[in-house]
Amino acid sequence: MTEPANGKSTPENGKSTPEQPWPVRVVSQKLGAWIGRLGWVWVDGQLAQISRRPGTQVVFLTLRDPSADLSLTVTAHRDVLDSGAPNLAEGARVILHAKPEFYPARGTLSLRADEVRQVGLGELLARIERLKKLLAAEGLFDPRRKRRPPFLPHRIGLVTGRASAAERDVLTNARRRWPAVQFRVINVAVQGSGAVPQMIDALAVLDKDPDTDVIILARGGGSVEDLLPFSDEALCRAVFACRTPVISAIGHETDAPLVDYVADLRASTPTDAARRAVPDLAVEGRTAEIDALRQRAGRSLAHRLAGGVEELNHTLARLRALSPAATLQRGYAIVQRPDGAVVRAPDQVTKGDPLRLRLAGGELAATVAES
Repeated sequence: MTEPANGKSTPENGKSTPEQPWPVRVVSQKLGAWIGRLGWVWVDGQLAQISRRPGTQVVFLTLRDPSADLSLTVTAHRDVLDSGAPNLAEGARVILHAKPEFYPARGTLSLRADEVRQVGLGELLARIERLKKLLAAEGLFDPRRKRRPPFLPHRIGLVTGRASAAERDVLTNARRRWPAVQFRVINVAVQGSGAVPQMIDALAVLDKDPDTDVIILARGGGSVEDLLPFSDEALCRAVFACRTPVISAIGHETDAPLVDYVADLRASTPTDAARRAVPDLAVEGRTAEIDALRQRAGRSLAHRLAGGVEELNHTLARLRALSPAATLQRGYAIVQRPDGAVVRAPDQVTKGDPLRLRLAGGELAATVAES
């Protein structure tokens, strides 16, 4: 321990106290020592900015966490980038080998990279597939936990890009189906390094809104790289945590980011999301009218059929009453001569004429005994 001229110990080697606080230089030195112990690490992130300053061999990068609003400054020699990732552009996913460094004079922390690798599309898709299996195993895709959106939502929350085609499609089609529908729109970045944190914040705001009954997360079509934020683990977990039903409408029908599997309802397009969130009141009204007419027609037809059946029964009863067969059943007989002529009076026959008697149960032969 260093002994100053006044005989008191310096704070550099002792414990900081209100009486003996550490100077800024001491804190900076200790921070630098602690950070230096971390050593070299592999870091995964997305490049938010690349700055190649003329006249210098050092390239300055801003490395951002795609799932959180966090970033670090990275320095690398120009040769490191030219050899490992010559076509590096802002927005690219990278893996770099770097050592954290603290600069006491400025009080800043940065990473010094000696290797930079750009993550290819194949590796990104492989990561998504591994994440898909992990989330499925945790139950985030379980259809039993999915909730149906309300039939008539009081207000719809919409998370989408500002002045985007997706926003226009959802609003136009929803209002066409139900002009009185209310929206709360939160515009966010839907691609790039800031997309995931902004979407997560927007979901949290809408989920806390008691007047929002359903949330639509919408984006138009794009490349696989453009849609990567919608397969981010943090965004998927944020959708899963929402208490408000969430409808995902990402890209085209053939696109299937992971958030589609987590959402309560997956719409093939933003237009389809509007159709699923809002009932078509015009169609519903016409359907109700048609149903009412169908019921009236059914009742009228049943009434007419019942009346017809009753009338038919009356006619049949009259026919049976007037039928010769019915008369014969009451004990009467029809008397005919051999030529078939009906005998209606005694003077139409003479003694000894053969006759044929038709009864209800058959026929009899007879002869006139007297006339």
